[in-house]
Amino acid sequence: MHMSSGEAKRTLIARALVHEPKTLLFDEPSNALDIGAQFQLRDTMRELAQSGLAILLVTHHVSEIIPEIERVILLRAGRVMEDGTKEKVLTEKNLGELFGAKVRLERHDGYFYAM
Repeated sequence: MHMSSGEAKRTLIARALVHEPKTLLFDEPSNALDIGAQFQLRDTMRELAQSGLAILLVTHHVSEIIPEIERVILLRAGRVMEDGTKEKVLTEKNLGELFGAKVRLERHDGYFYAM
């Protein structure tokens, strides 16, 4: 039987939850997922965070940062560039400097979107 990328990610999460962890690490979790699976994954991460599980998220995609994540650390060339609350760290200036491009940032329903 062949699983889709979304099914495979859900299976990995379920396997990790069996061990009753206090924290889950998501490293670039939306890679290879279609848009529907990305939304499902975000919903799952939110549910886990709301249940009290700590979420450590490594991503290049600002829109993956769920509203429950309070602290954001920007890394550039292996060094901490900024560290603090989403509101402090996720700015057009900081993201533009980090990615070397002009960035416009919008916020909707607790999510940030870079354009």
